[in-house]
Amino acid sequence: MTNALTRRHLLAAALATGVAVPLGAGRGWAAPAAPGPARLTLPQPTGPHRVGTVSLHLVDGSRPDPVAGPVRRRELMVSVWYPATRDARRHPVAPWMAAAPMRALLASAGFDADAVAAPLTAGHEGAAALRAPGRLPVIVFSHGNAGHRSEATIVVQELASHGYVVVTVDHTYGGFSEFPDGRLAVPVDGVRFTPWDHAHDIQFVLDRIEDLAAGRNPDVEHRPLPAGLGAALDPRRIGMFGWSKGATATALVMNQDRRVRAGLSFDGPMQSLPPVADLDRPFMLMTARFTRAAEPSVEQFWSRLHGWRLNVRADGAIHTSYCDHQWLIPQLARIIGMSDEELVDWIGTLNPARAVRIQQAYPLAFFDLHLRHQRQRLLEGPAAAFPEVQFIA
Repeated sequence: MTNALTRRHLLAAALATGVAVPLGAGRGWAAPAAPGPARLTLPQPTGPHRVGTVSLHLVDGSRPDPVAGPVRRRELMVSVWYPATRDARRHPVAPWMAAAPMRALLASAGFDADAVAAPLTAGHEGAAALRAPGRLPVIVFSHGNAGHRSEATIVVQELASHGYVVVTVDHTYGGFSEFPDGRLAVPVDGVRFTPWDHAHDIQFVLDRIEDLAAGRNPDVEHRPLPAGLGAALDPRRIGMFGWSKGATATALVMNQDRRVRAGLSFDGPMQSLPPVADLDRPFMLMTARFTRAAEPSVEQFWSRLHGWRLNVRADGAIHTSYCDHQWLIPQLARIIGMSDEELVDWIGTLNPARAVRIQQAYPLAFFDLHLRHQRQRLLEGPAAAFPEVQFIA
């Protein structure tokens, strides 16, 4: 990605965590005096199941830490989201992003770290996994450049509420993360993290998913796992999706690892060296900025898809429109008095409530079709319920 897009992604992420972004040279905003910061909100998932979540600390002993070198091994934080039992409400709900990495993100952009409180999710920490008749399909998420594993929580908790196990990954030093001992990891200047780095992280995580399914606990500290979690995972039915760089990584993982049976891109640029190769498994593009018409690498990738394929685009969408930013930034705009014109610059013209419905409906339909083999008329052509979603031939 270009430096401009990287900076915009960072600022959009800052907005999504509750910070006001300077809208002009030399202009900034400070949190007004108030008893406490307002808390942003997320929409509730629509599925029949309550949602549980747990974080895991993983160490890849085969790879050196890209910053500290061989004295340390590659460390990752991941979250597992899953259908939970009905008594999940006894467990606290997880925040959208932990306080320390959120503060680090905001401070790195020069903003008030206490401007607004991050939203709470639908995920109940440590709740017991729902005992289903069989194992559940698993979906892995890879975030964008300078992002974090929470940036697609609307989609993640929607999938979990409909019976999927979803594993979200923080790509250390390519985003914002915190380890159990309080160490923070933030984007590092001078160290280039490519979609291939994301892909290597994901392949390691796929191995750990197999550990979980086999009843092993891959957490470095061996913290207790939620009851029934391992038995819920079906490692033979794995899908993957990602936003931006994470979307490119989704294709790269599928090039290297046939365990991933279906892939979904949220506006991925599909730029990598070596490039993405041919794929014979289902792949769906939800494009906005990186359309096939505007980005040759996306058109080239499209031509290399030899299995089921689909390209949709929502009218008015921009690069961040398929992630939580589209819902959270307008809340920020009201708090700081952002003009309508300035808000359009950040989220485009796609209505946030409509964006949420698109985020909830289309990824679920895609994975239901390809991991559960359930026909999805939503993916067969334009739908009256979603007039803004265009099918690109």
